[in-house]
Amino acid sequence: VKLVESGGGLVQPGGSLRLSCTASGFTFSGYAVSWYRQAPGKERELVAGITSAGGILNYLDSVKGRFTVSRDNIKNTAYLQMNSLKPEDTAVYYCNLRATSLWGQGTQVTVSS
Repeated sequence: VKLVESGGGLVQPGGSLRLSCTASGFTFSGYAVSWYRQAPGKERELVAGITSAGGILNYLDSVKGRFTVSRDNIKNTAYLQMNSLKPEDTAVYYCNLRATSLWGQGTQVTVSS
């Protein structure tokens, strides 16, 4: 039973990345998923959430209009499309099976010129 994030990296301001969160060992389609991030020296914050059926739960105000959360239950994967990235988006991004203690290992996103 695990979640594995991927897709992070170094990108210039204004660039885009798509993060993936791939689940295994359980029925992924039965759970909502949340994306969090944690920047150095800061607390972890909730970025976006999506229901088990693909409905949007929430977006952090600072990412509205730039980030899009989605999922493909056939592929057991949730996504976070991040556009118009800013240096302040730099953080380790984590996915979480909502209302559980199951977290991925995180993927680093660095936005810098």
